[in-house]
Amino acid sequence: MTASPPTRQQLAALVDHTLLKPEATRAEVAALVAEATELGVYAVCVSPSMVPAAVAAGDVRVATVVGFPSGKHLSGVKAYEAAQAIDSGAVEVDMVVDVGAVLAGDLDAVRSDIEAVRVAATGVALKVIVESAVLLDQAGEHMLIRVCRIAERAGADFVKTSTGFHPAGGATLRAVELMADTVGARLGVKASGGIRTAVQAVAMLRAGATRLGLSATRSVLDGLSQD
Repeated sequence: MTASPPTRQQLAALVDHTLLKPEATRAEVAALVAEATELGVYAVCVSPSMVPAAVAAGDVRVATVVGFPSGKHLSGVKAYEAAQAIDSGAVEVDMVVDVGAVLAGDLDAVRSDIEAVRVAATGVALKVIVESAVLLDQAGEHMLIRVCRIAERAGADFVKTSTGFHPAGGATLRAVELMADTVGARLGVKASGGIRTAVQAVAMLRAGATRLGLSATRSVLDGLSQD
């Protein structure tokens, strides 16, 4: 990022406009898609069962999540969930790793988990959610770096900070910096979880994020200039 903040339109083009609350309805998904079109965001991100509703609601890119939010699903279940969502029209998949396996040091299992979803998600962007706040709190920076490297070797297109559902918290500048330094320009870095203002969003981009997951998209964009 340059010293100048992005314009409203520039930032919008980096946003996954997100609705993942369990109580979301088809009507709310349709409203999300309409708002996404108005705001000019990159994509919407919805739960797998809501992908058909999002696709039917308008001409927007649709991303979804698998193994969400715990990451404790069997790899075969994550892979099947991804394949079903893609069949329904999803063009990006954000998968949650088994954070417990990461903390236990069972990194071969983590890699095979990601690889299983990668195979099922051939031809679409795969983002790997690592719950960076948990890793930094319980295992340190070295483990966040290691899991990002594993995600890259397993075929991920992005590494992503957070589900936004874990009590440990969402994206932090330090996590984004570490992730961006680790994957360089080879992978994208998606910052998500707790980003509610334009100041926070711009800071994440300057730290190295190349995509933002936002649910408060309109209020974030309202903090930026049109030009």
